[in-house]
Amino acid sequence: MSVGRLDRAGGGPLWKQLQEDLVRRLRSGEFDDAFPGELALVDEYAVSRHTVRQALGQLRTDGLIIAERGRQPRVATVPEIRQPMGALYSLFSSVEASGLPQRSAVRALDVRADGVIAARLNLDGSTPLLYLERLRYAGDEPLALDRVWLPATLAEPLLDADFTHTSLYNELSTRAGVNLDHGREDIRAVNPSPSERALLHCPADAAVFSIVRQGTAQNRPVEWRHTLVRGDRFALSAEFSANAGYRLTPSTTALSQAW
Repeated sequence: MSVGRLDRAGGGPLWKQLQEDLVRRLRSGEFDDAFPGELALVDEYAVSRHTVRQALGQLRTDGLIIAERGRQPRVATVPEIRQPMGALYSLFSSVEASGLPQRSAVRALDVRADGVIAARLNLDGSTPLLYLERLRYAGDEPLALDRVWLPATLAEPLLDADFTHTSLYNELSTRAGVNLDHGREDIRAVNPSPSERALLHCPADAAVFSIVRQGTAQNRPVEWRHTLVRGDRFALSAEFSANAGYRLTPSTTALSQAW
């Protein structure tokens, strides 16, 4: 244990000093096995419980610990994969850039009708759609459940593709000559259904990202996609600066390619 000394004579608020020392200890790996409770920190640092709670509150806000009422704080799991926002990005590429092997288990690849999805693609309700459903793996564990619909008139050549280790957009370009050039996404955190949680091996206390995407090519809607991504293994990233303001740009740990 390496407890830092707090400066009680003008070194700044005690809770802030405590928070900074706990961050130092977290980064050194000291709390990998367990994070101390409030009373243990009160004894270690000889501060009030109020001071400890202020420090832990900041650690919780920063996403470094998970602290719930009535339970001992624990170190938050660091996401293994970071994904840039603001581009036609590739989950395939982001996983491989993280150093983890990527593969998919294809659960469905067929042509079907879906009136609701067809309407979202500005098509007649009976229009045949190619449907692809994959369970995406990063390493040995599931990362995402990916469902995508495309007009069969464009995407039917994809029925012969092996999607266990390839990008949909790469196959769409190579086999059908279709290249997406624009898109819109809506992203929110949700609790998966029991069957989705079991399929993704998602921890009981973890939410998932629900990502709905509509992709277009030459102003024509050609893709409707719904992806559930495990929130404990995945993070979205952006960059900002005082000069340039807030910009959605690729991170250094992910590639901006076709998903």
